[in-house]
Amino acid sequence: MRAMTYRGPYKVRVEEKDVPRIEHPNDAIVRVTLAAICGSDLHLYHGLMPDTRISHTFGHEFIGVVEEVGSSVETLKKGDRVMVPFNIYCGSCWFCARGLYSNCHNVNPNATAVGGIYGYSHTTGGYDGGQAEYVRVPFADVGPSIIPDDIADEDALLMTDALSTGYFGAQLGEIAQGDTVVVLGAGPVGLFAARSAWFMGAARVIVVDHLEYRLEKARTFAHAETLNFAEHDDIVVELKKQTDHLGADVVIDAVGAEADGDLVQHVTSAKLKLQGGSPIALNWAIDGVRKGGTVSVMGAYGPIFSAVKFGDAMNKGLTLRMNQAPVKRQWPRLFEHIRAGHFTPSDIVTHRVPLEHIAEGYHLFSAKLDGNIKTLVVPGS
Repeated sequence: MRAMTYRGPYKVRVEEKDVPRIEHPNDAIVRVTLAAICGSDLHLYHGLMPDTRISHTFGHEFIGVVEEVGSSVETLKKGDRVMVPFNIYCGSCWFCARGLYSNCHNVNPNATAVGGIYGYSHTTGGYDGGQAEYVRVPFADVGPSIIPDDIADEDALLMTDALSTGYFGAQLGEIAQGDTVVVLGAGPVGLFAARSAWFMGAARVIVVDHLEYRLEKARTFAHAETLNFAEHDDIVVELKKQTDHLGADVVIDAVGAEADGDLVQHVTSAKLKLQGGSPIALNWAIDGVRKGGTVSVMGAYGPIFSAVKFGDAMNKGLTLRMNQAPVKRQWPRLFEHIRAGHFTPSDIVTHRVPLEHIAEGYHLFSAKLDGNIKTLVVPGS
C-alpha cells in the first residue's frame, strides 16, 4: 500500500509499506477514504515529539471502510463506513470504565504518561496512523463507530479529533452563563473551542492569534471578537483592558508546544528542544485569566520540562484542567449540534490534497501558506 512516512524533521514522503494485517482477534483493517493533517502532527513533523521513528506513518484523524475484521469482532463487518477516534483504548481498564479513554492503561508501554494514539510516535504506543491507504484498528468493538447516514464524510472526519477536542476544551473550562472566554489560537481546535463556548453559555468570546486570515475565520465561523497579539506590546495587558482589568473568566490554550510571541522561549523549545514546548500560550493563559478563574489546556505539549508560571497559577487560585480529549464521549452531543444546523464542521476545511502530494500538504500547513486552516488528505485520488 501507499503510505506517508517520516524521514526526519521537515521530511515526509509517500512510500510502499506492507498492508497491515490482523494481529489480534479484536482488530479490524480499515481502508482509509479520508484523512487530515492536524496541528499536532506538526509537532512530529518539526521533530519535537520524542521517539518519532523513521518510516512511522502519521495521521490520527481518519475515516474509512472496514475491509477485514478479527474473529472476535461483533459490532463491525466488512463494508461498514466508520469513523475512528484518535484514542486507542481497551474499554475495560480502570480509566476506560470512567470514560477517560485517552488515559487507557492497556494500549501503551508508556501508559503512565499517555494512552495510545494513532500515528503519534512510539511515545504513544507506536501505532501507524491513517495517512495511508489502510490502517490497523485495534479494539475494533470499542473505538470505531459506524457513520450515521445523515452525517457527511468530512464532518465525520473532523469529529475524530479537531471538533471533539475543541468541544472538550470548552467543556473543561466549566463555562458559566455570562462568562467571558478567551481562546488562544485560531487553528481548527481553537475555532471549534470558540464556537462551542457559545453553546455553554458564554456571553463573550475573544480569539487571540497573529495571522489575520485565521482571525477573520474566527470572526465569521466562531462569531468571536479577535485580537492580533502582534499589534500589541503586551497581549496580557490588552486582555486585562478588555475585561475591566480583571481578566477573563476562562482561558483556553489551543496552541500548545509551538506558540509564537516570545523569541527566546520559541528558540529554546521549538528550535533547540530544551523544553517540552514553548510555554508562551500557557503563561498568557495564566496571566490573562482572572483570579479564581479556569485555564483549559488543549494545546499539545511534550513530556519534558517547560518554563510554566506555576507559582502565579497557585497564587491566583486558578483551576487548571487538561487532557487529551476522550473523543467518543463527545460524539452524541456533537451529532445533535450538526443535525440541528448549529454548525457545519467542514466549513473550516481550506485544502484537500491527494496522498501522493502529502509532502506539499505538510509544507503548506506548516508554513501557513495560501490561507491554510485545515488540510484533508485523500488516498487514491
